[in-house]
Amino acid sequence: MAAAASIVCSSFKSPSLQSKEVNHVGLAISQPTIPSKKNLRWFGRKYNKEMSISVRTKAMVSNEGDLLVKESPTSLDAIEDIGVVGVHHVGLLCENLERSLDFYQNVLGLEINEARPHDKLPYRGAWLWVGSEMIHLMELPNPDPLTGRPEHGGRDRHACIAIRDVSKLKAVLDKAGIPYTLSRSGRPAIFTRDPDANALEFTQVDF
Repeated sequence: MAAAASIVCSSFKSPSLQSKEVNHVGLAISQPTIPSKKNLRWFGRKYNKEMSISVRTKAMVSNEGDLLVKESPTSLDAIEDIGVVGVHHVGLLCENLERSLDFYQNVLGLEINEARPHDKLPYRGAWLWVGSEMIHLMELPNPDPLTGRPEHGGRDRHACIAIRDVSKLKAVLDKAGIPYTLSRSGRPAIFTRDPDANALEFTQVDF
């Protein structure tokens, strides 16, 4: 199974531009029915191997009258299955490891994964368990500005952690005097920042 797409650039005379030639693009595509994203995984590698697209681009230079033809074959017979199974860890930068560990351990209750190689990297750090995944704290210079970031962490780069009870975390943050915002959509989720302004979302899920 194959599909072909042809892009043709030609010229026409525009009355609004006093009959000067103006380039325009016409696009014609002929291709087989492509399954929805929902069904794409079902087709799997068989579909990917059969599906390919060849693109031929033709460009016309009007003012010179020369026709330039360029073929750009593009093969999509291959979104290979690399075996993604989940997120292993999220790396977060920190200025002071002890200060960050105080937040992640004593406020959030996370535990250090002692099996990870803390002393084999050229910088200080720690690996913290988040369920079966981890957060890797790295004591390194932060290239991002720490001020001027959005008040609501949901409008910033953030990591999301699933928890059982948002109301309990809200009480913990209130007691520690740590600011937070709630989800703007009304769902049970809370956003806060660690001591280095890394945004964190905690969303309530049923286990």
